[in-house]
Amino acid sequence: MSEQELERRFRAAVAAAVPGSARLPGELVAAGVSGALCVELFESQVTSRQLDVAARRLGRAGRGFYSIGSSGHEGNAVLAAATRVSDPALLHYRSGAFFVQRARRIAGLDPVRDVLLGVVAAAADPISGGRHKVFGSKAAGVIPQTSTIASHLPRAVGLAFALDRGARLGIPREWPEDAVALCTFGDASANHSTATGAINAAVHTAHLGVGMPILFVCEDNGIGISVPTPPDWIPAAYGQRPGLRYFDADGCDLLDAFGAAIEAVNWVRAQRTPAFLRLRTVRLLGHAGSDVETAYRDPTAIDADLSRDPVAATSRMLITTGVCTLEEILARYDAIAEHVADVAEELSDTPKLTSAAEVMAPLAPAHPDLVRADVLRGVNAAHEDSAIAGTELVAAEQVPMTLAQSINHTLRDLLARDRDVLVFGEDVSRKGGVYGVTKGLRKEFGARRIFDTLLDEQSVLGTALGAGLAGFVPIPEIQYLAYVHNALDQLRGEAATLSFFSEGRYRNPMVVRIAGLAYQKGFGGHFHNDNSLAALRDIPGLVVAVPARADDAAALLRTCVSAARVDGRVCVIIEPIALYHTRDLHEPDDDGWLAPATTAEHVPIGRSRIYGDGTDLAIVTFGNGVPMSLRVARRLAARGISARVLDLRWLTPLPLDDLRHHADITGNVLVADETRRSGGVSESVCAALVDGGFTGRLARVTSADSFVPLGPAAAAVLLSEPTIEAAAIELFSAP
Repeated sequence: MSEQELERRFRAAVAAAVPGSARLPGELVAAGVSGALCVELFESQVTSRQLDVAARRLGRAGRGFYSIGSSGHEGNAVLAAATRVSDPALLHYRSGAFFVQRARRIAGLDPVRDVLLGVVAAAADPISGGRHKVFGSKAAGVIPQTSTIASHLPRAVGLAFALDRGARLGIPREWPEDAVALCTFGDASANHSTATGAINAAVHTAHLGVGMPILFVCEDNGIGISVPTPPDWIPAAYGQRPGLRYFDADGCDLLDAFGAAIEAVNWVRAQRTPAFLRLRTVRLLGHAGSDVETAYRDPTAIDADLSRDPVAATSRMLITTGVCTLEEILARYDAIAEHVADVAEELSDTPKLTSAAEVMAPLAPAHPDLVRADVLRGVNAAHEDSAIAGTELVAAEQVPMTLAQSINHTLRDLLARDRDVLVFGEDVSRKGGVYGVTKGLRKEFGARRIFDTLLDEQSVLGTALGAGLAGFVPIPEIQYLAYVHNALDQLRGEAATLSFFSEGRYRNPMVVRIAGLAYQKGFGGHFHNDNSLAALRDIPGLVVAVPARADDAAALLRTCVSAARVDGRVCVIIEPIALYHTRDLHEPDDDGWLAPATTAEHVPIGRSRIYGDGTDLAIVTFGNGVPMSLRVARRLAARGISARVLDLRWLTPLPLDDLRHHADITGNVLVADETRRSGGVSESVCAALVDGGFTGRLARVTSADSFVPLGPAAAAVLLSEPTIEAAAIELFSAP
């Protein structure tokens, strides 16, 4: 179907309308739906349609770069009228008319210009800065989404939860107490596990009596690219679900859709429970500009969709109800078309991003001095409180602790210091975590700040994504490293991209704690001993930290929380399970691996830790490799080889300056990497040294490219002390 055919059919349908043959329904008039408002919505629908046309023309001319349109979905403009501008919206990529209508309600916004700047990837695009065409606006409360598979639904659920939780905890936020989170998506996306999991999480949360003010809107056009959705599937899947109020309306009929939207929004606002609104729409002009739908759709189906064109339907309604004449409709339509075309031409050659630095600017905002000040803010306050009380600051942080005890102690300090901190995940509340790391926190700080989640990693991270938007600093826990892959897109596609695609206007601060890595004794197998970090380390802007000792665990956790609060960073802390309760280093009962959770030292992101001052060899390692390497260094000393051990601590970004400094001092570097040989940390370390001009001897030892088996067989594939020691001797002895 061409734009010309759609235009011809529109004009023919409008010309056939009989003036004055109908009236606006009384119930809608009573609800404040006037003829003037209907005209306003019509203008938003036409504007959205003409933006689609302009995007396709720009694409054909090689001056536009995005052509997935909203034609046939223009009925979603009613959602913008039924909600408030203070209701956060997370939009489907076909919600163009919603965006236009919402933006028109904000003084100073120009939706035509804003959308077209995105289409041409202009650096002046007011939301993404030329990085992607998204519907987004800080002023309009539209949070930009790039998802095409409903991956934004967990975030929307998390935001709805946090709206209510923030109000109850008195956390400063940008949305009012009675705000409603609106989330739109397509019928094909409604089948995705991410969508079904998010909707299940919303219903489950509300079932527990927790506020969940969210309206799910499925814009059902009956087809996902080329795969049809059965007409009765959405109501069959969602229409009878207990705990989910269901509404259904014709999205091509402005008045029917408006009535349902008002009712649904009012329901959610009053009840603070989830609802599902299905808007029956059509898809006009194909999936995108390059799509030839005649190759897979029957011509009668395409023609049937044309006959339901919502823009034509609204035009006919305005004429038949006497709100407008045919001439007035066409005059408005033509004026909007001309205006959009003129703006498209004006913006077509607008300057683009031209350098990697420009593109990457929003990825990793860093204000280290402010982060340091936030870390030390609690320390200074504690010292002042101690002085007032006439006591010394000896307290728990000066008592030697295990890694697990230190994390627990630090979480307790952070929760006591700042009301914006939330701790949650599977089994973290009453049980205190599988390894007791969060034990006692719920009793001290209450179930509103320390709580269990569903056994669904997507929901865990979605809760964090939404909570970060609502003013919290969430600290979610993923029970095991292998489980994060169930929900990796929530980090890769959602958390890490929000600041990038909003040029820092929106951010989702969080610190994800993950129990991981191998070497557990008496309990294991792959899913509890995963030693792969590659999928995390290549996510742009993500911070990945691995503490090996109690004092580092405290320092790294504090830095990550402050970086999240100050810079909106998304941080992941991998906590080595095998070191949680480790006490000894060299000999039984030597307590050599205990350390105080001191608050006196700040560890900036990207700074390593050095053990020893050996000049013959630098062993570069992290996590479980640190105590192994320290034991190896002791044995090497007996052989006359003086080694220092460099604990990277930060795997992304790597501590490059420290790494090169210690490599240059010794001239010999052995990387002891407990992750796999292919895609492991050692690859990046070696590459960084070579790129930095290191000319000394360099070697690496790693775990095998294998999953970790159960029982003693694990030792066959994991990095070991004998392997590290043998490699160190060979490296140092090489000519």
